[in-house]
Amino acid sequence: MNETLLLTVILNLLLAQGLMGAFDTLWHHEIRCALPRQLNAAAELRLHAVRAVLYGVLFAGIAWFAWGGGFLILLWTIVGIEVALTLRDFVVEDQTRALPPSERVTHTLLAINGGALFGLLAWHSASWWALPTGLHWTPHGWHSGLLTACAIGVTASGLRDAVASRALFKRPAEARFDFAGGAPRRRARTFLLTGGTGFIGQTLVRALLADGHRVILWARQPRVASQLFDGRAACVASLAELDPATVIDIVINLAGAPILGPRWSAARQRTLIASRVETTRALGDWLAAAAHRPSLMISASAIGYYGIQRPDDPCSLDESAKAGNDFPARLCAQWEAAAAAATQIGMPLAIVRLGIVLGHQGALPAMLLPVRIGLGGPLAGGRQALSWIHVDDVIGAFAWLCRGDGAVIEPGQAAVYNLVAPEVVTQATFVRAAAATLRRPALTPTPAWPLRLLLGESATLLLDGARVAPARLTGEGYAFRFPALKPALAALLGQRRQP
Repeated sequence: MNETLLLTVILNLLLAQGLMGAFDTLWHHEIRCALPRQLNAAAELRLHAVRAVLYGVLFAGIAWFAWGGGFLILLWTIVGIEVALTLRDFVVEDQTRALPPSERVTHTLLAINGGALFGLLAWHSASWWALPTGLHWTPHGWHSGLLTACAIGVTASGLRDAVASRALFKRPAEARFDFAGGAPRRRARTFLLTGGTGFIGQTLVRALLADGHRVILWARQPRVASQLFDGRAACVASLAELDPATVIDIVINLAGAPILGPRWSAARQRTLIASRVETTRALGDWLAAAAHRPSLMISASAIGYYGIQRPDDPCSLDESAKAGNDFPARLCAQWEAAAAAATQIGMPLAIVRLGIVLGHQGALPAMLLPVRIGLGGPLAGGRQALSWIHVDDVIGAFAWLCRGDGAVIEPGQAAVYNLVAPEVVTQATFVRAAAATLRRPALTPTPAWPLRLLLGESATLLLDGARVAPARLTGEGYAFRFPALKPALAALLGQRRQP
């Protein structure tokens, strides 16, 4: 192959590597998986940081220079280290988290492209070896400009990952929770959980383990789930693996695919229903056949149960409000009906309707992204109500229910709790508070139509809201750790935790 053509192919492959890497970092690492906010991602981010800086050297070095003679040894040392770190990254990822399918596909494409790139670079290295030892200025027109942009971007990403990894290693220990109460009733309990690898589930499992309890997880990928919690939680892929004679004290059902995402096509709706309703029914079937009846079942739902509320409606919806008639409301109603099977076998049931849960994972990172880059502002006017709750109060409410500190739920009866903070804000108020905490402007309005065009009916999750009140929680004496938005955001965004 002509050396000029060969070098052009190498430059194109290098650009493709940069573009795919940028997509992987922005979509998978930052938005979808929110790695900078996951405690178990510190080691992975440290690897990413070193790899990114090495890639920055490769992008800039090959864009502008021919690596003559002995400098090829340096170049291939960098390549060798980068390949070794990539292999190590595969192992760490497999041990600490479940990669979404799109990320696995992206990684495969990056590996194929990288193999072709380094193979052709080895071929071309023969001509560089004949040059005098040194870096020889050899620009390549527009290729050099784009590769320089890649070098700057990937180096900035590496520095960001290094800072995030350091922050995760230094993050204060997560809040402690008491699920059992004091002596004489204090004892270790056995909890059966679904949805334990999700955002709320991970936080809950760690809190339970820290409080000295035994945890059994029903998970689609039990090996990954076990690794996520350092082997301290027992994990099963099917309830059939669990002996009906197993003594379970409390069941917490959090299973459910994320509702915000692709359009709610018929297939997507079936997936959302199956992940909630069918999983909950299967759990009910196992409990019906179990030799021991747990003392409580807590089953998740959502405030989407109430449907959409007009922005100018001042009424607050408590647990007695009727269900709405849109898809999220119907989904929640079916989910709760499936959970009600627990009451038919004589178990007490607490249904918790969750608002937007603010934490280092979940919805908050995506909500803050426009604010972080200076493009935050009112969304569709910003008047829609935003009923939220800090993740510590979600876990705190679970612990409160497990201790039985509220009103007693009789066997065979169900009680519904709205898990939202007492302070309901508008979307515009939320953005202003987040911008003030992050010291960013919040002046960029976003109209509704692009989101409706992109997301279809699911855009209602962002553009509409409901003013929901935690009437039952407050009435029964639950004390919120974060009843107001500003202290909650300050605690999550690096300020001192509220006592």
